[in-house]
Amino acid sequence: MIRRDVTRKPHLGELLVEYGLITLEQKAEALLLHKQSGRRLGETLAEMGLVTEENIARVLAKQAGLPFTRLRKGLVDPRTVQIISREKAELYEALPLFCVHGMLTLAVSDPNKINVLDIIRKLTGLEVQAVVTFKDDILHMIEEAYADSEGTIEDFASGLDEADIELVSHETTGRFEDIAEMAGQSPVINLVNQIILKAIRERASDIHLEPERQFFRTRFRIDGVLYDVMHQRIELHAPVISRLKIMANLDIAERRLPQDGRIQVLAQGRTVDLRFSSLPGVLGEKIVLRVLDKEAGIVNLDQLGFAPQTLQLYRSLLFSPHGLVLVTGPTGSGKTTTLYAGIRELNSIEKNIVTIEDPVEYQFDIINQNQVKDEIGLSFARILKHTLRQDPDIIMVGEIRDAETAGIAVQAALTGHLVLTTMHTNDAASSVTRLLEMGVESYLLASSLIGVIGQRLARTICPNCTASYHASQAEMEILGVSDKKSLQLLKGKGCPQCFDSGYRGRFGIYELLVVDPELQRILFQEPTAAQIRAYQMDRNLPSMRSEALRGVLEGKTTLKEVTRAVFVD
Repeated sequence: MIRRDVTRKPHLGELLVEYGLITLEQKAEALLLHKQSGRRLGETLAEMGLVTEENIARVLAKQAGLPFTRLRKGLVDPRTVQIISREKAELYEALPLFCVHGMLTLAVSDPNKINVLDIIRKLTGLEVQAVVTFKDDILHMIEEAYADSEGTIEDFASGLDEADIELVSHETTGRFEDIAEMAGQSPVINLVNQIILKAIRERASDIHLEPERQFFRTRFRIDGVLYDVMHQRIELHAPVISRLKIMANLDIAERRLPQDGRIQVLAQGRTVDLRFSSLPGVLGEKIVLRVLDKEAGIVNLDQLGFAPQTLQLYRSLLFSPHGLVLVTGPTGSGKTTTLYAGIRELNSIEKNIVTIEDPVEYQFDIINQNQVKDEIGLSFARILKHTLRQDPDIIMVGEIRDAETAGIAVQAALTGHLVLTTMHTNDAASSVTRLLEMGVESYLLASSLIGVIGQRLARTICPNCTASYHASQAEMEILGVSDKKSLQLLKGKGCPQCFDSGYRGRFGIYELLVVDPELQRILFQEPTAAQIRAYQMDRNLPSMRSEALRGVLEGKTTLKEVTRAVFVD
């Protein structure tokens, strides 16, 4: 055990030895070279290949009692970065990140340079909170941040080919004023095209364009999480919005009311639909574009992440001659994707498949797809009534929202049709009680319901930066393997490919409740959700919790992620 004087601050070499990163002999050799070259000890150790830059940065942070972070664009506020000049940022190897309530967060590579923090305090008149990061990251981010703190179209578009994207069709309507003329200029058109193309390449599900006081922000939702991608000067906000409205065939003069539309583009040789939604706010219109990439969005059942036994049971439900199959979960849990994957497997010229959707997200050949239009009275229930006169074999109802739709769906299942639909409930058991609360008679539900799927989506560990670690005792207890001496789990360290999150892609976590004679008997008695869960436990059926923990043990994801996505206790 290394003994040191606790009254003085330990040196870097001592800490590296204490943490087992180098030996005493290696430290002595490095100190000798350090004195000869006059370079920092950390740089000398890195050149010798004994430690990494991350090892040094983390130890320095721990030594100073400061947090360690990895720099990325979303952490740098373009308004804050100008608090000090570029020359001083490079001189002190320090970068202002953001300022909240008079507290400036400053990225530094060497927290032992106390004088730097004092200088920044005097220069800015602000309190300073330091975070430790890599020197190279600071210098690189200084180059980017000060080149143009608000970003430029040319910088954002670099490496992207404008010819890779084109508008499939659009017709312009509305009044064209100066703002419309500006929207027609090529830089604005180019910026809009590049935002869309970059979103498609990054697998974003949504694009958010949000006005601030001095700039407008672009964020992408990737794998269920929003990432800050770009800031542009606020003068470009209005022409960008107008360009998108022109593409969506909307009225560019209307800025006081929300508008919805659809844009279809050809990107990288495939057609991509964008659902446009605007919402007027205090600082201007916020736009959200839902990216519906048919090639990326329609997957096979084998790609969804089902456990083999669960997949086999789901397939057996899909090929039932009649009955009601429910897919449940909160918004954004992949319910529609699960239904589409099933529909894709069922699709054939021998079957009449009808879908009722709001909206129609992906279009299929052969299948008859119908769009709900509540504004003209074309509701789920009304289309479903008329669908039954269309000689259907299989009916997909996008969502059961009310008692009328629920009643018709149950009747359709009882009269020889296979009905696939979704509901917004937390788990499979809750969906059964929700239908009973909607007024569906228990004997009808027991006779029509053949299966319920509850599901969530969890992010998978990024394959590019996967690392293993020893699970803590608390983690082992949650995973139910506390009797083992040690357990190796996986996590992502963070890299540019995963936006430094450690995750890339998602997989489904499912529980499947198949209605057998025993459960059918229980349904006749109008059970509570707790009684249905007790039935699942008695039968030792896989639950979302058990399936989520299985994903952690198999190295697909982390305990932290399934806690976020599935609420594991």
